[in-house]
Amino acid sequence: MHDRPTHPPLRRLAGVLVALVAALGLSLVATAAPAQAAWPVLQEGSSGPDVAAVQHLLTARGHATDADGAFGPGTASSVRAFQGGSGLAADGIVGAQTWGALVVTVREGDSGSAVSAAQTLLNKHGAGIGVDGVFGPGTAGAVRSFQSARGLAVDGIVGPATWEALAGSGGGGGTAGWSPIIPRETVGRGYYDDPHHTYPALDLPTPTGTPAYAITGGTATAMSNDRCGNGVSLSAGGVTYLYCHFSSHAFSGTRTVNAGDLLGSTGNTGNSTGPHLHFQVEAGGALRCPQSLVMALYDGVAPPDPASLPTSGCVG
Repeated sequence: MHDRPTHPPLRRLAGVLVALVAALGLSLVATAAPAQAAWPVLQEGSSGPDVAAVQHLLTARGHATDADGAFGPGTASSVRAFQGGSGLAADGIVGAQTWGALVVTVREGDSGSAVSAAQTLLNKHGAGIGVDGVFGPGTAGAVRSFQSARGLAVDGIVGPATWEALAGSGGGGGTAGWSPIIPRETVGRGYYDDPHHTYPALDLPTPTGTPAYAITGGTATAMSNDRCGNGVSLSAGGVTYLYCHFSSHAFSGTRTVNAGDLLGSTGNTGNSTGPHLHFQVEAGGALRCPQSLVMALYDGVAPPDPASLPTSGCVG
């Protein structure tokens, strides 16, 4: 007959270890991995850089598609053809499974349409590199910078995790002609229905350096003044969208932009008491409450007509 072991039970031993760790001022709590944005769902009517990236990837997979950033019938047909040949449901919608099948791991020295797709998405996040399909040192540096900022392994290789992070945040969402004004994961939905403190507008608390995107296509003008600080005025269809307090502009002067194009990085310039993005909408000669507009884009649903937005009572 064997004697029972004389050492303390494992639970008691674990308790001793926990106490010892606490006495040394350490922690047993593991550092959480950075949250990753989900793949965007794109379909006919979507537009922006995510769509252009899909079009480049379709070409890389043997389904030549013009990379014009507009998800029209031709792109939908290419998606269905790719899906059918890949054993996926041929519904013409680019969701997580289709994205996962489309993406191609690319690295320095590679070239082709898949590299163009990666460069397109890097520019969505402010890289400012040429979309030439050549994965050179500049593209590798942009990848490493993006990976570092997102808490990813910094290897300069665009693999599945980096693809998902590139596509799953920023502008170019699934509503045709429109884009969220900041990456969706930056602040929770509850911030989007907060009233501005004095007049129809919205203040979103954003860390300095957060990308700010064109809400829709139009003519964008970079500006700087004492009140707005560094900002951008975007004119589209008789409506003016104003962004204020950037830490930096993505361009100078005036240029034509598409929904989801980078306008600048948020900050604390001008008449500001802390890092945030000030956003306002002017339509029909009056400032309009932007809350329901930006909340619709956060939710990925069709936004209201800006001219129909109220001029007071600014809540979502």
